[in-house]
Amino acid sequence: MLITSIGQGLLWAPLAIGVFITFRILDIPDLTTEGSFPLGAAVTVSAMLSGQSAVTASLLGFLAGCIAGWVTGVLDTKLHMPSLLAGILTMTGLYSVNMHIMGKSNVPLLTQKVLTNYLPQGWSIDLQTIVVGAIVTGVVVAVLIWLFKTRLGLSLMATGNNPAMSAANGIYTDRMVIIGYMVSNGCIALSGALIAQSNGYADIGMGIGTIVIGLASVLVGEIFLRGRQIWLRLSAMVLGAIIYRFLLTVAMGLGFPVDDLKILSAGILVIVICLPILQNKYRTRQQLNHYLKQIGADEHEASNRSLNRQTSPEGLLSRDSK
Repeated sequence: MLITSIGQGLLWAPLAIGVFITFRILDIPDLTTEGSFPLGAAVTVSAMLSGQSAVTASLLGFLAGCIAGWVTGVLDTKLHMPSLLAGILTMTGLYSVNMHIMGKSNVPLLTQKVLTNYLPQGWSIDLQTIVVGAIVTGVVVAVLIWLFKTRLGLSLMATGNNPAMSAANGIYTDRMVIIGYMVSNGCIALSGALIAQSNGYADIGMGIGTIVIGLASVLVGEIFLRGRQIWLRLSAMVLGAIIYRFLLTVAMGLGFPVDDLKILSAGILVIVICLPILQNKYRTRQQLNHYLKQIGADEHEASNRSLNRQTSPEGLLSRDSK
C-alpha cells in the first residue's frame, strides 16, 4: 500500500507543483488546472498513437499545457479579466479542444511503449512507477530550483509578493504572470501525461476534481514540511502528493467505494484547511490564558507585598512618624 502510494504520489507531484506556483508564488486561484490536466493526457496519448515515443509525447503534452497557461495569462493580464474567470473560460474551452484532439471521450493505449517500458521488465510495476515518477519529478524540481535562482525566477516571485513594488522597480509584471501561468499549467499537463500512461488511457473527464487534489497536496505538504527555501517548499509539494495518495489508498482499503473518492478528496481538503486555523486558535487561546494567569499572579503578588508593608513594623513606624 505504501509503495503504491509513493509511486502514484510521484506521478501526481508535478500537478501539486503546478498548483503551488499559481496558488502560492503568484497568489492566483487558477482553475485552468481541470482543463490542462486532461489536455496533457490527450496530447500525449494521441501523439503516442501517431507513432511518437513516450518521451517526445510527454514533452508535447507539457508544451500543450504551457500554451493553455499562456491563454489564461493573456486573458488575465491583457484583457484584464479576473483570474478566476480567466481560468474558468480556458478550462471550458479546453473541453472541446480535448475532444477534437482525441476524437472521442476515451482513447486507450494498446501496444504503445510507455515510459515504464524503458525500464527492466523484471521489475515490478510499483518499482517501475516509482523510478519513472522520481526521475520526472526530480527533473521538474531541479529545473524549478535553478529557475527561481535566476533573475527571471526572482522577478516572478517578487511579482507574486508585491506587484506594485515590482512594477515600480522595472519588472514587467504582466509578462511574469503569463510565464507563471505557463510553467504551472505545463507541469500540470505533464502530470496528466504521466497518469495517462500509468492508467493506459486518456479520458475527457479525468480532469474533474484535479484542482482539489492539487490544493490538498499543497496544504498537506506545507503542514508536514515547512521552510522558506524554494527547494524545501518544492520538496513539501512532492511529500504532500505522496501523503495525499496514501490517505486515499487507506480510505479505499477501509472499504470506501471508488465513486466516493471525489467527496473524500473534498473532505481531506476541508480538514487540511481547517486544521491550521484550529491550531492557531488553540495556540492563541493558550497564550491568552497564560498571559491572564501571569497578570493575575503579578497582581496577587503586588497586593500581598502592599499588605505586608502596611502590617510590618517599619510600615507602622512610618505611619506614626507622619
